[in-house]
Amino acid sequence: MNARTEIERAVRAAAPHALVETVRAALATAYDARSVQLLLADYAMTVLKPVGPEPENERPLSMHNSPQGRAFGSQRPHEEPAGNGGQVEHHFPVTVRGERLGILSVRLPAGRSTPETMDELAQVADLLGHEIIVAERDTDHYDRVRRVTRLTLAAEMQWQLLPARAFTAAEYAIGAQLEPAYAIHGDNFDWAADSDQLTVAVTNGMGEGIQASLLTNLAVNALRNARRAGIDIADQAALADQALYDQHRGSAHVSTLLLRFDLATGAVGAVDAGSPQMWRLRGRTVARVELEAQLPLGMFEESQYVVQNLRVMPGDRLLLVSDGVYDTVSPLGEPYVERGLTRAILATRLLPAASVPGAVLRELADYRDGEPLDDALVVCVDWFGRQESGA
Repeated sequence: MNARTEIERAVRAAAPHALVETVRAALATAYDARSVQLLLADYAMTVLKPVGPEPENERPLSMHNSPQGRAFGSQRPHEEPAGNGGQVEHHFPVTVRGERLGILSVRLPAGRSTPETMDELAQVADLLGHEIIVAERDTDHYDRVRRVTRLTLAAEMQWQLLPARAFTAAEYAIGAQLEPAYAIHGDNFDWAADSDQLTVAVTNGMGEGIQASLLTNLAVNALRNARRAGIDIADQAALADQALYDQHRGSAHVSTLLLRFDLATGAVGAVDAGSPQMWRLRGRTVARVELEAQLPLGMFEESQYVVQNLRVMPGDRLLLVSDGVYDTVSPLGEPYVERGLTRAILATRLLPAASVPGAVLRELADYRDGEPLDDALVVCVDWFGRQESGA
């Protein structure tokens, strides 16, 4: 039995909260590792926090000014000299299907940093990422690590409702981010990847705090329930609309943008039921994708929704943004949507989809010159298209 197989068996057998300790012991035995550390990205994607027995006491590292942060940003292994005797510190991205979780840092003695060992340790980092996703069903250990401060109850509800913050497939890559990460309440995103289509939803429940979060929770779960029954997006919107109206009788509503991508053709069906906007970068041209505005979900009884059809081309980038982004104004009163949003989309065009939302939201915060952000959401979809078999 080789070392890789033994490590995999040990990790899969480990208690959910003990994955790092298990990997640390296994790498010490197999590779003479002198230290092993897992760092996880926080909710705001600004720091990397070490996973330890008391996460609240662990010092975070900057995601933008540290070797670990450089490995996280580039999604490539990074190494640096460490300690005496020629030891080397290796930093491996911990990423699951495009979602960037953190960094696995392993310090090896001189002579052990061979290409074969680097490949095996990169596989261990991948294994650890998958096991963390599974373990989070049974322990709060990793959720606690990701927090640099306490989440509001509304934010807790929203983060628990979300899918991954990034996903990559052959035909597309998608990434999303919410701000303020520790106090979000009404904005939300959701997606579902299937063999022949991708469904994306952006929702924004009216109001503030827990009431907005409860409203969004009802809308998202109503949309999921309809989607999982195999219903098209127009009827998904209609059924979610009815669920909200039955509960609130028109006194509360949820703005929603629903998209369904056909992976084979790039055909997109869209239902615009409220305030989220869609912008497209094609080449170096940025333009808003104008959609037929329909009623927000829950406003009236038995609203009917119509799908609008469009198409994406290989190389297109779509940005879905909430009103907390495009309605923002500078301290001088200049609307962000007039020039700032286009500048941000162009400035981030070389970044991967997973990095774009955070970069746009940081630029938005600078635009507000330190004033706190309202609920703000950015979802980025990069469309590659499906390659013909045999091409």
